[in-house]
Amino acid sequence: MSDLLAGIIVGIVALPLAIAFGIASGVTPEKGIITAIVAGLIVSLFGGSKVQIGGPTGAFIVIIYGIIQQYGMEGLTIATLMAGAFLILFSLLHLGTIIKYIPYPIVVGFTSGIAVTIFTTQVKDLLGLSIDKVPSDFTEKWICYFQHFGTIDLWCAIIGIASVVLIALWPKFTKLSIIDQHIGWLKRIPGSLIAIIVMTIAVLLLKSYAGITTIETIGDRFTISNEMPDAAVPNMNWDVIKSLVSPAITIAVLGAIESLLSATVADGVIGAHHNSNTELMAQGIANIASPLFGGIPATGAIARTMTNINNGGKTPISGIIHAAVLLLIFLFLMPLAKYIPMACLAGVLVIVSYGMCGWRSFMSIMKNPKSDILVLWVTFLLTIIFDLTVAIEVGLVCACLLFMRRMAETTDVKVIYGEINPDEETPEFELGNLEHLIIPKGVEVYEINGPYFFGAGNKFEEIMSGIGDHPKVRIIRMRKVPFIDSTGIHNLTNLCSLSKSNGIEVVLSGVNEKVLVSLHKAGFKEMLGEENICKHISLALERANQILDEK
Repeated sequence: MSDLLAGIIVGIVALPLAIAFGIASGVTPEKGIITAIVAGLIVSLFGGSKVQIGGPTGAFIVIIYGIIQQYGMEGLTIATLMAGAFLILFSLLHLGTIIKYIPYPIVVGFTSGIAVTIFTTQVKDLLGLSIDKVPSDFTEKWICYFQHFGTIDLWCAIIGIASVVLIALWPKFTKLSIIDQHIGWLKRIPGSLIAIIVMTIAVLLLKSYAGITTIETIGDRFTISNEMPDAAVPNMNWDVIKSLVSPAITIAVLGAIESLLSATVADGVIGAHHNSNTELMAQGIANIASPLFGGIPATGAIARTMTNINNGGKTPISGIIHAAVLLLIFLFLMPLAKYIPMACLAGVLVIVSYGMCGWRSFMSIMKNPKSDILVLWVTFLLTIIFDLTVAIEVGLVCACLLFMRRMAETTDVKVIYGEINPDEETPEFELGNLEHLIIPKGVEVYEINGPYFFGAGNKFEEIMSGIGDHPKVRIIRMRKVPFIDSTGIHNLTNLCSLSKSNGIEVVLSGVNEKVLVSLHKAGFKEMLGEENICKHISLALERANQILDEK
């Protein structure tokens, strides 16, 4: 019963959002509802989270609109199908856990950028501006708005702003003690639906009794249909597929991030653990099925998932009920949607964009290291000035470069002179004779602390060139090297070859098992000799003394 009630409420909550997201994305309103029905059903049936609710979300608005402008509706269908295939591939490759590690500043940056972009696209309808064609560029949009500011329609602006105020104040209104005591069930109804009902009735009254006809409604812009379309596969050719790879990957990555983020948030509330790869598989199937029926990209929706939890949803049954409720509304009440004013839908999306902007998270990152701030601003500005594809690509590159820099900074190479300090040795190190810890003349001891990879590979060469002398034995301590990559192996090979050509013996000390396997595969046993690869520094110093005696 709790799942039934939660499913009905979530279905009602999803209705205005699905219509608004569909229209804002550049498609007809029924396509938003079809997406919520098809994707919502599949995500609940096959997903890795008990309470995840799938459907269209605000994050996709910018991407979808851009793809439609460039490739048309058929291009969007193909890109969504490809994104679904990519998501299934992510699942099969078990990338679910990896995707969750995308840096937080990137997520906040593009989410805030999307929120600003969504708000920007709604200014025309919110204020009823008389603009034949709104420019696609962010800066040009605002220039155009300021140029046409004098064409504001007063009644549209009143409807739009009143919708924003009503949605924002609705939760506070339902918390009033007198309301909570007598009609407490009102708080289960979303403010967006209340705003749509109230403003639609208001516009009908204004048109009927006041003769005001300037307020545009959905029916004035779109032809509404309540028939579920037959499944249809678009015409696909290799040239089109190649041109849509980039937007398809963007849809897939964004869908994966948002769905897994939503599932993780839900886990924290219900005390459960979702299966990331199963969730990606469900999202992939949903994004293949949705476009076949004329839908748009879908993912897990945090707001609807939380609504589901807060109203008692405990199993996937609530998500299935939510899809069924939307189907019934679509089949029997969809024609009434033509009376909804566009200004009211713009008000709904203004509230959505405010919820997405995450300004508190944005400001908290501003207190973090400069590298995080740089990634945040680069991703944010690229999202609003260019597009989300560029923002995610550049943001990830910046984050990777900064990560490599930080990793390189954690690795250092130091030269040990005179003697080894016993107090700095690990517990498993057996001191034995303390004379063994004295570094004899003609021996240099280097210690590498941290991963020996391409970001830190040149540090050894810099230290070596700084010393500039030619000992008889070089001991390289690697007890604190957790891993080594091909660049590290290459640099170490060059060092050993150069040392050998100069008559210097190289002894490795304290190499852990994982690194040792990599070195053996690279031929270090043959290059140095097995006797020159020692388990700890005491044995390495003994070996160095033997070499000195031999020399």
